[in-house]
Amino acid sequence: MHRLTIQYAVPSDPEAFDAHYFEHHVPFVGPLPGLRAFSWSKPRPLGGEQTVYLVAQLDFDDADALQTALTSPEMAAAGRDAAGLGVPTVMFSGEVVTAL
Repeated sequence: MHRLTIQYAVPSDPEAFDAHYFEHHVPFVGPLPGLRAFSWSKPRPLGGEQTVYLVAQLDFDDADALQTALTSPEMAAAGRDAAGLGVPTVMFSGEVVTAL
C-alpha cells in the first residue's frame, strides 16, 4: 500500500475551514481512481502550540495506483479546490506496512 498524506495548518477560521473541507472538498476524494481508503484526523499537540489542524491520508494499492491518481483529472480538480483551504503540506510515503 502507498499513502499520500496532506497536512493543513491551523486556519484563521476553523468553522469556515470545516464547512468547506467536509461539505465541498471531501466529495472530490471518492472518485479518485485506485483509492483504497481515505481517512482524516485532527491531531492535538502533546505540548506547545498546535501547528497542524487536519491530516488527510489517501491509501492506494501500489505506486502505480498512486501515480494514476496523481495524474488524474479528479486529482487536478481536488487540487484546485484545496487551494481554497490554504497551502497544504503534501507528503508522499512509500510502502506502508501495518504490523500488529
